[in-house]
Amino acid sequence: MADELELLRSADPVPADGPYLGDGPLDQQAERRLHRLLHDHPAPAPRRRTRLAWGLAASAVVATLVSALLFTGQTTAPAVAAPRPLVVRADSTPVPLDTIARRAQDAAADGSPALRQGTHVQSWSLGMSDRRAPITLPEERIVRWHADDSHTEIVVATDPRHPGRPVLRDSDGEPRPVEDGHVLSNRTYPPSWSDAPPRSTPPHDPARLRAYLQEAAYSDGPLNTPELLDAVDVLLDHWTLGARESAALARLLAGMEDLRPAGQVTDRLGRRGQAYVYDDSATRRMLILDPATGTVLGLETTFTSAQPEYGVKPGDVMEYSAWMR
Repeated sequence: MADELELLRSADPVPADGPYLGDGPLDQQAERRLHRLLHDHPAPAPRRRTRLAWGLAASAVVATLVSALLFTGQTTAPAVAAPRPLVVRADSTPVPLDTIARRAQDAAADGSPALRQGTHVQSWSLGMSDRRAPITLPEERIVRWHADDSHTEIVVATDPRHPGRPVLRDSDGEPRPVEDGHVLSNRTYPPSWSDAPPRSTPPHDPARLRAYLQEAAYSDGPLNTPELLDAVDVLLDHWTLGARESAALARLLAGMEDLRPAGQVTDRLGRRGQAYVYDDSATRRMLILDPATGTVLGLETTFTSAQPEYGVKPGDVMEYSAWMR
């Protein structure tokens, strides 16, 4: 089947940068505002992420990070890119979140692996325009922190479905192909004196972690399920959780009654996990957990109703993140 698909792709006369492609994907803030508007629950206060003023990159550090990102083999892992949603195996048995939480607690008995500041994530996001068809923008990001509390962020355009092939990116409002592995940005941020979540160290006690995530989400009250999932997204943009933090998070998630177990899925990096789903009127959010350790593997948001003004159909994936150690 793979050979036949490659023959079909090579016979496709439509260029990758053809005029049917959307020309103005929303930026990250606009996508999140649209996502909130599509929910029935009251929109939470705008989520602010600490963005530090960035200075000159240290060339040796940047070179090391680029090499780690491009040559570790992570970018060539088997995957299925958006906009096809992940599919739950029909013959799989859903595992209750309470069971995952107990397994995660057992796995965390020796405290290994440890919590690490920084993240490594592969993401797909749907760029939307009110004039042309939506486009999917895949990228990989690695963030590493240094002893002086500065940190370096590398963002690379890559789609692991087709290693070595051009990747579609938005540039000046127009979608254009760039080479696989093209470095979109490399920045070094200076030390910050902020000690508020999510910059401060996340606790591994469930009650304290709940308060931490509530503060990270700038919420004045208990977090509902979509707000908790948003806060988890923010947390994993800053930290690679250790076994104890993953166990505490699994226990928090087990307390969300409307986050229902769906069954087994294979995520976009080829890893098997258990899926947990939250539905509202317009979207479905699917959280994927490692069934043995409770580690968050991925988070997917899929449209369940059409948005014709943006060319969005039911089943289109709005955004997806796959986190790695």
